[in-house]
Amino acid sequence: MTQSFRDRLHEPRILLAPGVYDALTALIAHAAGFEALYVSGAAIAYTRLGRPDIGLVSSAEVAETVALIRDRVPARLIVDADTGFGNALNTQRTVRTFERAGANAIQIEDQTYPKRCGHLSEKVVIPAREMAGKIKAAVDARHDRETLIIARTDAVASEGLDAALDRAALYAEAGADALFVEAPHSVEQLAEICKRLAGGPPLMANMVEGGRTPIRDAAELQRIGFSLVIFPGGIVRALAHHAQRFYGTLARDRTTREFGNEMFDFDRLNALLETPQMLALGKTYETF
Repeated sequence: MTQSFRDRLHEPRILLAPGVYDALTALIAHAAGFEALYVSGAAIAYTRLGRPDIGLVSSAEVAETVALIRDRVPARLIVDADTGFGNALNTQRTVRTFERAGANAIQIEDQTYPKRCGHLSEKVVIPAREMAGKIKAAVDARHDRETLIIARTDAVASEGLDAALDRAALYAEAGADALFVEAPHSVEQLAEICKRLAGGPPLMANMVEGGRTPIRDAAELQRIGFSLVIFPGGIVRALAHHAQRFYGTLARDRTTREFGNEMFDFDRLNALLETPQMLALGKTYETF
């Protein structure tokens, strides 16, 4: 990729980043043609821990996930860093660690720690200026200016939209490269975000199936004024639904025969994983 991620976000064309949680989902998403992938902390909690998104995932677990994904795909990676996993100094360490692991953009939010999913109730945010300091710390900590810092505010739920927009503007002053106002409740609020923050850093939208924000497609969000949209947990919801049906069928029928048309067989999975190509590559080193 010759174009910088920063320049890509400033194009009129919106960037759609699907959520991934491991190297396999990243491989499949990249093969589908996506330019960027969103490494979702919630999706890691759901799949790696079998737990809800309530701040249980550690920074080390996210960094390991990012490194494994980066080893497999070249796509740009937007990484969910929750609250930075602590104060400003913790945030700096998180930025350095995630950047080394392969992150191209790092998203930090203004909730207290431990945080919770942006579409759950009873979220609590830290003081706006404390968060602005964390954003400044994150900007100072990155090794490469092309590693973007995305500032997220969860203040809509507790302080209202106006306060959330004031926070976002402050975070832009602190150096954020993109802004993310989480969980607006209506299309009107989505439009107000873009109206009030126009002329500043690119704006990010989050589409959560069944969440607080009405689902809109990328084209409509582009018309409203967003530069980036993520669908972070959709893959987990789809796979969980599919897995529930798969295990239910196996328990009932005592065989996978009836599910065969809805799954990869051995050869198709190995084709997806590029097993023949990897084995062939290994052979090239056998006769040095």
